[in-house]
Amino acid sequence: MTRQKKLAFIAAYSGIFIFGICAVSVGLILPDVITKYSISEIEAGVVASLLPFGILAGSFVFGPVVDRYGYKYLLIFSVLAVMLALEGIAFSESLFLLKSSVFIIGFGGGILNGSTSALVSDISDGNKGANLSVLGVFFGIGAFGMPLLIGLLSKIFTGNEIIAFIGYILFIPVVYLFFISFPKPKMARQFPFKEFLQMTKDPVIILIGVFLFFQSGVEGISNSWTTTYLRDVVDAEKEHALFALSALVLSLTLTRIVLGYILRKFSSAIIQFISICLAATGAFVLMFSSTYGLTMLGLVFLGAGLASGFPVLLGYVGELYKEMSGTAFSFVFVIALIGNMIINYLMGVIAQVAGMKHFTSLLLCCLTIMLIVLYFVIKQLRLKIKVY
Repeated sequence: MTRQKKLAFIAAYSGIFIFGICAVSVGLILPDVITKYSISEIEAGVVASLLPFGILAGSFVFGPVVDRYGYKYLLIFSVLAVMLALEGIAFSESLFLLKSSVFIIGFGGGILNGSTSALVSDISDGNKGANLSVLGVFFGIGAFGMPLLIGLLSKIFTGNEIIAFIGYILFIPVVYLFFISFPKPKMARQFPFKEFLQMTKDPVIILIGVFLFFQSGVEGISNSWTTTYLRDVVDAEKEHALFALSALVLSLTLTRIVLGYILRKFSSAIIQFISICLAATGAFVLMFSSTYGLTMLGLVFLGAGLASGFPVLLGYVGELYKEMSGTAFSFVFVIALIGNMIINYLMGVIAQVAGMKHFTSLLLCCLTIMLIVLYFVIKQLRLKIKVY
């Protein structure tokens, strides 16, 4: 691997690490926001919803931009946007500025999420799935490390002071991005709308999008509803429920480290089938467990089973559309994020109408659909590329 590629990999790891910070930022500030502005839970929900809407908007934008203009300045822009938005959260005295900052964090984070994945795909000579899995590890470190840092420093500094300091630190990757080289833009002319329309009609990319719709949905409800499930169904204490959620995230992150090796040695298609079965095993354990220990085991299986979905399927997208990888990644990311929002909303409806006990039923339904869709993805892929 050339020095230039190594530096580009570091840039991608830094970007996805920052996105990990973005992903958990609103959850960390929401209790203080409710107190500071004396708002209702409904309005707090509006504030929280601005993050995924921002991520969705960023996911629309990044693909065509990186294919036409390259990675450097878009990555710099997105890190600066997140940096300024964190300062906005830390120092805002108006709810409007706070809401704007949350949306901008989502927007910048959405660009970082998609563009770093496309970048890793572009600079990988092979083993795209394995390299994307390693990328996912850095997201986990960012998402896991942010609340840990605030927890450790909260007795010395206020939450806003810590968030402001993290914003200042982000100036370091901005400087780094200025001084390294990235792959040249793939499109020297205007955006190829004809090729884009052809891509959106391609059965393989549509099927991959459908798979990631449910993959993202399962990850979303696992992160959003696990603590509520443990509280209402397993009767776990709040601290135990939060610890269980951390175990799920840690399981997913550690599995991606292992996948970085396994996907270089074994068939990614077989690994993905096994992963869905492992996640389904975790959901079954959750469904029939009545003790905290068994529930923890189920969550560990679930996290491990969800680890390969995005790296493997995005690896296929990168192989299929090497000449417009950014746009292709943007297309499937938008579908995935819509799935996250719809399935999260569906879980809320199910919880209200039928109770939290059906959390595991929704997990199993989604995983079953993913297994069926994956079969057709592999079948279609083998007509176009070599699938191991």
